Amino acid sequence: MSDAPPEARSVGAAAVAVPPIAVGTSPLGGMAEIYGYDVGAERAERTVEAVLDSGIGFIDTSNAYGNGESERRIGSVIRRRGLPKDFVLATKADADPETGDFSARRVLASFFESRERLGVDRFPIFYLHDPEFHPVEEIFGPGGALDGMRELKASGAVDVVGVAGGDIEVMKRCLDSGLFEVVLSHNRYTLLDQTAEPLIEYARSTGASFINAAPYASGMLAKDAAERPRYAYRTPSDAVVAAVERLRELCRQFDVPLPAVALQFSLREPRITSTVVGVSHPDRVDALMRNTAIEIPEELWTELQMLQLTHGRG
Repeated sequence: MSDAPPEARSVGAAAVAVPPIAVGTSPLGGMAEIYGYDVGAERAERTVEAVLDSGIGFIDTSNAYGNGESERRIGSVIRRRGLPKDFVLATKADADPETGDFSARRVLASFFESRERLGVDRFPIFYLHDPEFHPVEEIFGPGGALDGMRELKASGAVDVVGVAGGDIEVMKRCLDSGLFEVVLSHNRYTLLDQTAEPLIEYARSTGASFINAAPYASGMLAKDAAERPRYAYRTPSDAVVAAVERLRELCRQFDVPLPAVALQFSLREPRITSTVVGVSHPDRVDALMRNTAIEIPEELWTELQMLQLTHGRG
C-alpha cells in the first residue's frame, strides 16, 4: 500500500499551513508556445472553479504566466466566488516583460500588479521567480530584487517569502541570503530526474521548506505517448521516451496508472512540503484527486529503485 498524502505543514516563521498538493496554473495563462496547446479563458475559469470545489486549498501562479493572463483568469473567479477559509494563494515576482528590469522597484511593481489582477490584499506566500536569468547585481546588489522582497516581508504585505526557479546553484545562493523561507524547484524531482536532491538537502540544512513542482515532468509522465507530450517543456530525447516506456511497463505489471505513481513519488517524500501539479482542464482536477488516493504496492517502489532512471532534462 502507498503512503497516505501528508497533512498540511507549516511554512516559514509565520507558520502558513500549506496543503500537500497545490494546483499550478501556468497552463491557464494560454501559454501555447510552452505547452504546445492553448487554454481559453472560459476553460481556464472553469478549471479554477473546479479547484475551489475540490478542497485542494492551494493555488500557485505567477505575474508572468501568459503575460498576467493566468492571474487575471484566477482573479475573475475569486471576485465571483471568493476564497475558502485558510486557502493558500501563492504568486511570484517577475522581471519587467519589456525591459527585463528586476530591481527592488520592479519586485514591488510586480507585487501590486498581481494583487490587482487577483483581487486580494496580500499573499500567504510570495516568490522571487527565476533569478537565474538575470544579472547578479540585479538580484543580489543594492536596490536589487532581494531588497524588494525584504521590503515586502518587512511591511507585512506577504507572510512568507520564497524563491522559485530551476538553477540549483543560484537557488542555493538565494538561500544563503537568509531571507527565503521556502524554495520551489520544478521538473527536477520526478521519476526521471532527481537533480534537485542536493537542493532539497541544502534547504533542509538552512531550515527552509522545499516545494516540488511538475512531478509529471510537464506532461511526459501523465499523457499517453500518442499525445506526443513534452518533457520539461521540450521535445523529449529518445532516451527519455524509452525510459518512460519502461515505467509504463512496470505500472502495467502492477495494474496502476503511471500518473498516480509519478505524483505519489513526490507526495511520499517526507522532505517535500508540498507538490505543485499543473492543470489545464476541470477534468484534470478530478484526475489529480484520484491519483492521490490510488494504492501503490510497496513492491512497485522497490522495483522502481532498481530501474534507476535518471535522465536529467535531455
